[in-house]
Amino acid sequence: MHIRLINPNSTASMTAQALESALRVAQPGTRVTAVNPAGTPVSIEGGADEAMAVPAMLSEIRIGESEGVDAYVIACFDDPGLHAAREVAAGPVIGICQAAVQVAMTIARRFSVVTTLPRSVPIIEDIVRAYGAGHHCRAVRSINLPVLGLEEEPELAERLLVDEIGRARREDRAEAIILGCAGMSRLCERLTAATGVPVIDGVTAALKFAEALVGAGYATSKVNAYDYPRQKGAAPVARMAVADQPALPR
Repeated sequence: MHIRLINPNSTASMTAQALESALRVAQPGTRVTAVNPAGTPVSIEGGADEAMAVPAMLSEIRIGESEGVDAYVIACFDDPGLHAAREVAAGPVIGICQAAVQVAMTIARRFSVVTTLPRSVPIIEDIVRAYGAGHHCRAVRSINLPVLGLEEEPELAERLLVDEIGRARREDRAEAIILGCAGMSRLCERLTAATGVPVIDGVTAALKFAEALVGAGYATSKVNAYDYPRQKGAAPVARMAVADQPALPR
């Protein structure tokens, strides 16, 4: 089977790190490739970044469909454009947040999420609730470090994560921790060893879900909601110049 990992931002080094994590757990015989579009934000840190990244991400999925890719992993913890991607793809499309949440609810009764910036906390809280895990999620925490800081200051990032995971264990009574950014994936095993808490990386979780679904013969339903987008002609361009409008009476 061929699984394609798509990093919606344009930072190639993050794509390479996510691919390395995925390859570490892939079954023999599973081909894993990774791409990131050009011209998207260098990191995704909010709704505006997500909106700018999704069109190019969908284009990468259309390319994958022409190449016979069996399943896709969206390597951004906000799961941007996930539902739209499932409309475009024939095979399964797995978001790393949804995959991580499913693993956390399977191996623990309560979990917390540790992410990068405070602005991501309410976004992730809403996503977790949408996946039906609000009761299981004790807290969404941040280390107050930008996404790119994970690469620029790796030692600081790891130290901050160890400290925050420790607080989540003590204060939230969390039984497992989800890493709330694909850029943290390489740290998963070291953080588990350092904290004594099962630490879940969404990239590897999503890769294993994708392998399982393809191996079992499951594809994306094309009945109603995830049906392929309807083909539409381009609408005529209409433009009304403001200068052409009559002045309003005073």
